[in-house]
Amino acid sequence: MEEAVTEGVQVQVEAFYLDEHSVPEDEHYVFAYRIRLKNLSSRKVQLLSRHWIITDSNGDTNEVRGEGVVGEQPILEPNEEYQYTSGSQLKSAMGTMQGSYQMITTEGEEFEITIPCFTLAVPGVIN
Repeated sequence: MEEAVTEGVQVQVEAFYLDEHSVPEDEHYVFAYRIRLKNLSSRKVQLLSRHWIITDSNGDTNEVRGEGVVGEQPILEPNEEYQYTSGSQLKSAMGTMQGSYQMITTEGEEFEITIPCFTLAVPGVIN
């Protein structure tokens, strides 16, 4: 599990390979990832948007930007947690994801938090 803390917000990430949804002979590899956000600060914050950089082992990079996560823009009180699961597809058996979330406080201060780089890999690809 990868972890980063930025501006008092902790991001933990865990990735999983979804064999039943993947078709390796068609270069179609599907992964899920679980993200846990925890507000370690003393202020109330809201997640506004996300920015992902997804890179496969062929060197292809895809950037994804959008509002919220899984259709939500969660608000976190101090010490509150929010967790969600989403997915990504690659054309190779291994790659990485990293990025950031754009956040705002109830006072209107916008800031960015880091999503740590994590590996997407078919089991057995990395020794």
